[in-house]
Amino acid sequence: MPSFVLSILAFSALLSFAAAWILPFIFSLHRAAHVHLALAVGVMPLILGAMSHFVPVLTRSREAEPAVGMMLLVAWGAGLLAFAQFAAGLFPFAASVAAGAALLACATFAHWAWRRGKAALGSPHPCLYWYIAALVCLMLALAAILAMDVWPEQRLALKRFHLHLNTLGFIGLTALGTLQVLLPTVAGKSDTQVAQRLRSDLPYAFIGTLLVATGAAWLPWLAIAGLVLWLIPVSRLALSWYALFRAEILRANGAAPLLATALVGFACALIAGGLHGLGWRDPVAGAHLYIFAFLFPLVSGAVGHLLPLWLRPGQQTAWHQVARSRLTRGSGARALLFLLSGLLLAAGFRWGIYFAVAGLAAFLPLVIWVLFSRKNISA
Repeated sequence: MPSFVLSILAFSALLSFAAAWILPFIFSLHRAAHVHLALAVGVMPLILGAMSHFVPVLTRSREAEPAVGMMLLVAWGAGLLAFAQFAAGLFPFAASVAAGAALLACATFAHWAWRRGKAALGSPHPCLYWYIAALVCLMLALAAILAMDVWPEQRLALKRFHLHLNTLGFIGLTALGTLQVLLPTVAGKSDTQVAQRLRSDLPYAFIGTLLVATGAAWLPWLAIAGLVLWLIPVSRLALSWYALFRAEILRANGAAPLLATALVGFACALIAGGLHGLGWRDPVAGAHLYIFAFLFPLVSGAVGHLLPLWLRPGQQTAWHQVARSRLTRGSGARALLFLLSGLLLAAGFRWGIYFAVAGLAAFLPLVIWVLFSRKNISA
């Protein structure tokens, strides 16, 4: 996988976040338009791109084939089509075409990851199976979009099923699996229990996702059972991080504060999602909590650590160290801004969004600077 493609996807995701906030002030958009701009155009291709980077590492195999890179373009195009359909309306079955294209890309990725796992020398890292489970959730979510044309009377239920399989399943499983590997790397410490924890916790998270999604769609009481199951891996990871990485998480700089805040934001959004499944919470408040308190710190923290590697793959040099230092400078303050923004918006204070805007506005110039200074950078 060409590293510059991953860099472009990372920058595209950050721009999608910014545009999802700005465009509703300029145009009168359907609420789903800016959600799909952030998630379908920004996050989905970036996650698939990150998988294309991590799967060869997890299976100790060669880099991804060019065909896998083509699927990233298909996923990105599908996300753009979905956004355009909600923003302007194109043709009656545009959403189904977008879902079908994304389903093709997702199935290709899942098959590729599974084959890499089977061909690995020895057992692949258990994080691989979190990725495969996440892709299964995304395929089910996309199939729900296609099913809306077959069972229009179930459109609302299928929409809720789709939403939770995406947020808790595809993004949540990918994020929680990756965070358990990435934070020890960022902190420069080992977590000897990570492999065992990943193996034992995946059934709780995967089954919990299916229960919350099904509960939100048809059987509300299942959402509580799913929420309880999901809280098991989240709480186990939080306790482990508190014991092992407390000093790194509480620093003013570095990627660790953002990654830890993403876990806190996910836990808050998880509870809000369970309450939405019972019909007790406004889904818009939960969506804001999810995007600003979880996705913003997650993406900015991961990009802050991985972008230098994607820009200049190979041996790690002083350039990589300085670039990461620049990208993660002031990360503790940005993490607090993102978390505070999500909590305020969830509580109904619309002005809370400006905290997230401030955090993103502080980060984007750093990304641009590193992108244009990758051949000549100094401390």
